[in-house]
Amino acid sequence: MKYSEAKQGRIFVIRLEDGETIHEEIEKFARDQSITAAVMIIVGGAAEGSRLVVGPADGHERPIHPMEHILDNVHEIAGTGTLFPDDEGNPTLHMHMACGRHANTVTGCIRSGVKVWQVMEVILFELTESTGERVFEPDLGFKLLKP
Repeated sequence: MKYSEAKQGRIFVIRLEDGETIHEEIEKFARDQSITAAVMIIVGGAAEGSRLVVGPADGHERPIHPMEHILDNVHEIAGTGTLFPDDEGNPTLHMHMACGRHANTVTGCIRSGVKVWQVMEVILFELTESTGERVFEPDLGFKLLKP
């Protein structure tokens, strides 16, 4: 286990609009508000054609080759995520989301591009005095949180 300590800063109530791509909007908001670290929850609707990373093709293969799932229709969503700067100082969102329609649910990471259907509500809790950052792990092929 690795850890660091942070303090709670500002709290933002955010409404994402129809057609917006979640990670792009949250990362832009973080830059505009000078947020370097945060945790958030999100609820709303995901648009047809949204893309989720739903796991590695082979959990033992390195680097990891992610599998992708494309939503075939509008889905209700609930998600949670964290935001930390990457090794170049760019705010980088890592969010997982459960997307449900009728009796079926798929869960995955939104980094491939989940678009808002009508509205998504985000509560963003800023973390201050955080030393966390996302650092590229060549063995895995993506950036991991270094507390």
